[in-house]
Amino acid sequence: MVRLFALIIGVVASCLATPLAAQDRAQTLADIRAELSVLASDIQALRSELVSGGGAAMQAAGGATALDRMNTMEAELVRLTARTEELQNNLRRVIADGTNRIGDLEFRLCELEDGCDVANLPITKTLGDVTGPVANEPVVVIQPGNGTTTAELAVNEQADFDRAKGALDSGDFRGAADQFAAFSQTYTGGPLTAEAHYLRGDALVQLGETSNAARAYLEAFSGTPNGPRAPAALLKLGSALGVLGQQQEACVTLAEVGVRFPTAAEAIEANSAMRAIGCP
Repeated sequence: MVRLFALIIGVVASCLATPLAAQDRAQTLADIRAELSVLASDIQALRSELVSGGGAAMQAAGGATALDRMNTMEAELVRLTARTEELQNNLRRVIADGTNRIGDLEFRLCELEDGCDVANLPITKTLGDVTGPVANEPVVVIQPGNGTTTAELAVNEQADFDRAKGALDSGDFRGAADQFAAFSQTYTGGPLTAEAHYLRGDALVQLGETSNAARAYLEAFSGTPNGPRAPAALLKLGSALGVLGQQQEACVTLAEVGVRFPTAAEAIEANSAMRAIGCP
């Protein structure tokens, strides 16, 4: 019992001393809530043990103030649980809002494309979700087999990417756009997929296909909203919207560059682009 009491004190003390933001990055809010729930149950069990054990148990736990300390720990657990729930709710709202904005942009871009049927648009992928493909989107998934190892697949992925990049560098913009499109479907969720979307956008810009380029930049950003290409993808998306005459959407998108990435060089470029298209 004394060891359990000491363990609970140690864990709760660490919660009091360390903000949630400083917890292990791999630990999710759901994990933290689950651990807090377990701690609360352990404290309740310990309280029952102390009460049933009488004076001897109370003395072993540190004297008459043991229950007071437990009350303090329970109150702190309640506060931490409530704070965790608040953070979860805030995060859900941010993700939902971002996803809705992405969906709205996809809808507007579809309206600008010849032959694009908004009724057939796939369900917008949740912002930042790279665990799988967008619903209804045909994907060719390569699985290890016939003696092919995971390492060999990684080599193939890099080779396919380099081939498409070579086409772009040589000025074969149509070939590059097609190869990057095929790459993005073949290696959905891969480490180079966001870069492939981004470079496909660059190729499409050179072909004068601004609407398709905007969609490519949108996919590059929405797939990895905090990735290394995110500021540039958002900047080029906003600029493309401006070229397409969607000033309001362009201004909102360009303004978001400075909000999300205030220290990035793209934030300065976004401000210049906003002035150029007459953003308020």
